Amino acid sequence: MTGLRACAAWLVLWGAVSAQAGGEWSGTVTRIADGDTLWVRPAFGGRPVKLRVHGIDAPEICQTGGQASRAALAHRLAGQRVQVSPQRKDDYGRTVAVLHREGEDIAGWMVGQGHAWSYRFGRDGGPYRAQQAHAQASARGLFADPLAVEPRLFRKRHGSCDPAGLAADVPSAAPAPG
Repeated sequence: MTGLRACAAWLVLWGAVSAQAGGEWSGTVTRIADGDTLWVRPAFGGRPVKLRVHGIDAPEICQTGGQASRAALAHRLAGQRVQVSPQRKDDYGRTVAVLHREGEDIAGWMVGQGHAWSYRFGRDGGPYRAQQAHAQASARGLFADPLAVEPRLFRKRHGSCDPAGLAADVPSAAPAPG
């Protein structure tokens, strides 16, 4: 039994070191702040990690479309197991990560459904420009509104939303349907 305990402890330690070093890991979504920020509890244990979804920019929670974007991400991921591939830290200390659920790229799904923009890099349309073009052509989600404002422009004009709004984070209750 002692060998089994030592092996289990080693696996937990290896998982923690791997996640800290930026290695891929899996966990369960515990909370959704908005359409591109969430918390995931690592499968190897520990506290939930605050993540920003790589490659997308979802509407601010106080912006038109912000509540719908958060609800879409919560419906898709609350209580679900995801694969996390950390990319870097952002200016707010969040880990920016690529997320997959059952092989599906969550960022691509969010943009394709019209719940977020592909994150632009200068003149480059970003990693999900094809999904965004399709969502715009289909007038899906926020792209149904011809006056929809990209979050980066909204933040320039109005700043980010009141952090007190994060108190209304959507907790995971039951697993979201397929």
